[in-house]
Amino acid sequence: MTPGTPLWRTSTRSDNDGNCVEVADNLPGVVLVRDSKDRSGPTLTFAPDAWRAFVDVLRTTRPD
Repeated sequence: MTPGTPLWRTSTRSDNDGNCVEVADNLPGVVLVRDSKDRSGPTLTFAPDAWRAFVDVLRTTRPD
């Protein structure tokens, strides 16, 4: 893996049907998000603080 290459990981909340997202948070200043079923498709780019805020909202509002 070369510097600047996204290191993708699958969400821990993914289901067994492949309905999930992948996140790459190893690059300085950005968090990348993509659909695991369409890896060559579009990638969303977030500032790390915005991504953290988004995840925090999901954690506090998601029903168990």
